[in-house]
Amino acid sequence: MVNDPIVLSRSIVAAEVPFGYEVPLLEGTEVQITQAMGGRFTVLTPEGQMVLIEANDADALGYVVEEQSASVLSVDSDEEVERLVWEMLRTCYDPEIPVNIADLGLIYGVGVTPIEDGGGRVDVQMTLTAPGCGMGEILKMEIEDKLMRIPTVTRAEVDVVFDPPWEMSMMPEAAKLQLGLM
Repeated sequence: MVNDPIVLSRSIVAAEVPFGYEVPLLEGTEVQITQAMGGRFTVLTPEGQMVLIEANDADALGYVVEEQSASVLSVDSDEEVERLVWEMLRTCYDPEIPVNIADLGLIYGVGVTPIEDGGGRVDVQMTLTAPGCGMGEILKMEIEDKLMRIPTVTRAEVDVVFDPPWEMSMMPEAAKLQLGLM
């Protein structure tokens, strides 16, 4: 799959990496997949532009992406919700780095709060690998969408923070090994 050239079967709108700007890609454009993780595809265009294609446009690449959901039907405790939050966070990837955002050390905190009228609220504090990265809003929306798939979660909010600044030392050794940094 990765590095194979693919001709788009229909026109789509992608997000330029790392800026997040919308980029139209026309039917018949040949792209090269560089990363396919978390239901999204990072591709290179013929001009060398890197773009992110969402799961709902996977068919234009000839793929079908099944919606990721929490692995349970019911949740009995805040601890179980938090475990599921971390499970879902591990399905989210920086479009340039083949390690999930949790294992990259981008998640600074997770909070689960019951709501009076039932359900629960999940708050996530995260950072980005670089403060000027335009993918922050795109990652934030992906995370909130995936967290809303957890049973009992009725509200999910992601706060992007830059203090403390992210650095590679925040990654566990396994992630560093995966990236060839050790």
